[in-house]
Amino acid sequence: MVRKPECSPAALASDEPAVGTAAEAVCWVVLEQPGPWGRVAATESHLDPDLGRYLDRVVGAAGGRFALLRQVGEHADAHRPDFRPLVLIAGGRPEAPWLLRGQLAEAADLFSLPTDHLGDATPDAVRAALPGLAPVADPVLLVCTNGRRDLCCAAFGRPVAESAAAARPGRVFETTHTGGHRFAPTAVLLPSGQTYARLTPDTALAALDAADRGEIAVDLAGSMHDRGRSAVPKAGQAAEFAVRHLLGDRRLSGYAVAAEGPDWRVTRGSESWLVEVTGETTERVRPESCGKAPAPVVEWRIRIR
Repeated sequence: MVRKPECSPAALASDEPAVGTAAEAVCWVVLEQPGPWGRVAATESHLDPDLGRYLDRVVGAAGGRFALLRQVGEHADAHRPDFRPLVLIAGGRPEAPWLLRGQLAEAADLFSLPTDHLGDATPDAVRAALPGLAPVADPVLLVCTNGRRDLCCAAFGRPVAESAAAARPGRVFETTHTGGHRFAPTAVLLPSGQTYARLTPDTALAALDAADRGEIAVDLAGSMHDRGRSAVPKAGQAAEFAVRHLLGDRRLSGYAVAAEGPDWRVTRGSESWLVEVTGETTERVRPESCGKAPAPVVEWRIRIR
C-alpha cells in the first residue's frame, strides 16, 4: 500500500498556527549535492559521509544548521564530472545577518570552514578561509523537498520550488530539511533565516520580492504562514511576531530578542517590549510528520506587558 502525504493537510485542517516553529539556527551552511538524498542527508547522499558528518557536527556545535541543496528539477541521480559545488553561508548577528555565496573547487574545501567565526559581525574571517566566496545582497529561498524525510515535503514542496525557480533563476533551490514537515510547503530565506509555512508558487515569489526590500511579504505575515526567524529561540520568535504585529512592522531585520527571566525582551532601536510567552496544549490533534501518530497541537499564548 502506497502511503499518501498526510501531516501537512492534517495540520492545515486543525488550524494549527505556524508562528514560533522555525528551526533554531544562528547560522546556515548549505552545500550543493546533486543526486538522491536519504533521510539523514548529510551522510546519505553522494557527499562524502565523513565530510557530511563533520559539517553536521561542527556547524551544529556553533548553533547552526548544515543542509544540502540541489538545483530545482535536476535529475535524481545526476553526475557531472566537472562539478564544482555551490555553497551558501549565512551568518552574522541575528539583527544584521550576512550571506556568502560561491563555488568551491571541491566540497572538501569546507573542512577549512572557521565555524567559530560564523557569528562575527562581518564575514571577513570566513572569506579569508574560503576566498572563492563573496558577499551577496540578493536573498535566496530554500524550499524543503526531501521526500525521504517526509512525503509532504516532496509532494507539496517540489511544485512550489519548480515554479518559483523558473521565475527567479538562481535564487530558489531545493533543500534537505527545514523542520516542520507538517507546514509543507515550507522554506527558509537566507540570510535572514525567516521561515515560511504553506507556501504557494505565488507566495514563494512574494517572499523573495519582499525580502529584496528587507520585508516580510504581506500575504505571509500572519500566524498561518510566518514561522519566525531561525536565529531566535521558538518562544522568542513568538514574542517578536507579537511585537511586529503590534507595530504593523514587516521588516526582516533590526530586532533583537533575548530571554529576560521567564519572559522575552524584544528591542527595536531605542524601543523595547517585555513579552510573556507560554505554550498551551489544545484538544486538537495532528501528526507532526507523515507516518507518526496524532499528537496535540500546542499553541503559543502571548501577552505584551
